[in-house]
Amino acid sequence: MPITAHLDLNLKAEVLPKAPAVLRDILADTRAFDGCLGVDVLIDSKDPAHILVVERWASLEHDAAYRAWRAGEGASNLGELLAAPPVLTHFEASAEI
Repeated sequence: MPITAHLDLNLKAEVLPKAPAVLRDILADTRAFDGCLGVDVLIDSKDPAHILVVERWASLEHDAAYRAWRAGEGASNLGELLAAPPVLTHFEASAEI
């Protein structure tokens, strides 16, 4: 079953000028990862340091494989941009609502 992952990011103010290029590079690998159905980036209209990355995955297993890859050989420099730890939340579509 497809899932949606929300990665809520709060960036350091001083990295805002370079953040788009860094995130573009990081997310190119995300988009190319097996099972990724798409990635959207939403920027808070009142706080440009607050970013929500919305990832769609073919399954929770595909997402888990991606997270394991990012924790190992696919590690990025995203942490250098962050003012606080990221918050990851997974969502499934409801057929009942």
